[in-house]
Amino acid sequence: MGYAFMVAGCHVCGRLFSFNPMKVPSIRDGNGIRQGVCRKCVEAANEIRKGKGLEPFSIADGAYEPCEENELEL
Repeated sequence: MGYAFMVAGCHVCGRLFSFNPMKVPSIRDGNGIRQGVCRKCVEAANEIRKGKGLEPFSIADGAYEPCEENELEL
C-alpha cells in the first residue's frame, strides 16, 4: 500500500501547498476545472463569511494530508 498527495499552487494566493486531491476545498476556474485552495485562504474566506452571517466553508478531515492510494479516483 502506498500514499499519495498533490502539490500545487493555491488557486487564490498562488502559494505552493500539499493536499489530498480527493478532499481539498476547491473552486472551479474559468474552464470549470476544480482548483485547490490552501487552508490559509479557506480560513480567511471563512472569517469574511462569518462577518456576513454566512455558514463557513468546511474543511474535510485529512484535506491537507496524504491519502491512501486506493482513495484516488483514477
